[in-house]
Amino acid sequence: MTQDAAVTTAKKSDAAASALPELDDATREALDADIAVLQQGSRTWSNLTVAQRVTLLRALRASVSATIEDWANTASDSKGLRPGHPLRGEEWLSGPYSVLGALDAYADTLTKLSQGRSALDGVALGRAPGGRTKVDAFPLTGIDRFLLSGFRGEVWLEPGITPNTARESAGLAQLTPSASGGVGLVLGAGNITSIPVLDVLYELLAHNRVALLKVNPTQDALVPVYERALAPLIEPGFLRIVRGGPGVGAYLTGHRDLVHVHITGSAATFDAIVWGPGAAGKRRRRENRPQLKKPITAELGGVSPIIVVPGEWTDADLAYQAEHVATMRLQNCGHNCIAGQLVIMSSDWPQAEQFRAELRRAYAGAPERPIWYPGSPSRMQRAAEDYPDALVLADRLLVEIDDGQDATALETTEYFAPVLGVVELPGTGQEFLDAAVAHANEKLQGTLGANLLIDPATEKALGSGFGRAIAELHYGSIAINGWTAFGFIIPTLTWGAFPGNTLDDVGSGIGVVHNALLLDGVERSIVRGPFRPFPRWVPDRILHPEALSRSRATILPTPPWFVSARTAAQVSEGLTRFRARGGVLGLAKTLLQALRA
Repeated sequence: MTQDAAVTTAKKSDAAASALPELDDATREALDADIAVLQQGSRTWSNLTVAQRVTLLRALRASVSATIEDWANTASDSKGLRPGHPLRGEEWLSGPYSVLGALDAYADTLTKLSQGRSALDGVALGRAPGGRTKVDAFPLTGIDRFLLSGFRGEVWLEPGITPNTARESAGLAQLTPSASGGVGLVLGAGNITSIPVLDVLYELLAHNRVALLKVNPTQDALVPVYERALAPLIEPGFLRIVRGGPGVGAYLTGHRDLVHVHITGSAATFDAIVWGPGAAGKRRRRENRPQLKKPITAELGGVSPIIVVPGEWTDADLAYQAEHVATMRLQNCGHNCIAGQLVIMSSDWPQAEQFRAELRRAYAGAPERPIWYPGSPSRMQRAAEDYPDALVLADRLLVEIDDGQDATALETTEYFAPVLGVVELPGTGQEFLDAAVAHANEKLQGTLGANLLIDPATEKALGSGFGRAIAELHYGSIAINGWTAFGFIIPTLTWGAFPGNTLDDVGSGIGVVHNALLLDGVERSIVRGPFRPFPRWVPDRILHPEALSRSRATILPTPPWFVSARTAAQVSEGLTRFRARGGVLGLAKTLLQALRA
């Protein structure tokens, strides 16, 4: 057999092995018609000035604001959160609140550009460890400084990018608005309802690319809400929304008129798209013959660490941070790409056992909810089989790794379910921190997000060693005394894997999203939050300012995203309504509810 004949035979074999059910003619024609509309819409978009795009974003904000109640309630109902359930507030914050914040931030960026200013006009730039340029990306508004006091966000750019270069390049495709990016495909996430919308916005504004959004089947109930909320994009042909299963996805990823694919999902789905499924896909991968012939970006999750740096914590600190860790795992029932999965603690910490006890209490005591995401029950069963001695606490598993026990499954399997693990490393201070960073970098699957808890006195004692350790932590989003989901919800921060992944080794994905400042050359985002909530930080500032200068003041007793917050549903709804429509009286009532959390 000649080499050409062998290749032809391999291609035929690939096609047979990867065949999906054929779409009927009517479905193909409807999809082709949508793409034809988008091609015209792409030309229309290229003719809009940046100022006209600001007007469009404001119209979009109004239409989203009109749907917030239907949006949050439909999402809650679809996840089995009955009316009155204490965790329904999650769907307000992770849905319409996130989208409204992004629209405001994008409108601000485009307004600056339309006036001939830099997108970073009024935004401070500084230096981060390793000579990097950092952008002080949050907070940028007075209301955020007030409501989210104590929280800060920075974007670190890749080494070698100077502040001047950062200011000149900020704006991405909006610096050349008439250059069309064509029509792209967005394969929407199935877990968080804002993700498909945020991904569409980024395609449009970062790349001048109009979008065909294929929703995940788990989001089918949201399609009528999306269609109303996004009508200002749909009517002029900048967006089309379609439903469908794998057959529709396969047809669209191979469509010649779609120039780019963006997916939020799993590495397995990414590989099936790029290389093809089954044995044929494995062969293509070995031969470096991608099935996908167009560029692709992706956010794919991973196993997120929660590094607990030992210090002298009060009883209240131990309880609060245990609730913090439980939230990182249990929000949205663990069906999050950024859910914390592995706690890394010091075996030499005198308070280790006390913290473990608080963690068991907080993890078991969080409100029960349905495990709703497809495939999660089987992954729960897999975790139970991997760790038969795991603690079964209500509807969730807590795996505490003992000496000699193999943590590999916990470190390499994204369970996407309420499964939390705990491992210990020796050492304290810098020795422990460096070992924990190395463990996270080398042992854990993925590089999407990492969390780190450290009291202000210990951070101060570590000095510059702490900054060096953070620089060595190779994750796209890092939260210090916070959860990286806070970085997800802040639109002026970036979201995506640490740079360096490839089609052949995709890890947590390729590229970034959100990024409402439209920064180029992003390496990672850093979130910093308060170690102690209100009012417990107050005595620290008064009595020990020299030791606790890094303590951050916040007005929040318990953040509304904590699964332990008693008034989370009311506060989350109130904050979203305020974001949508303003109103001082409503905000005051919401803040009073927050004080009861």
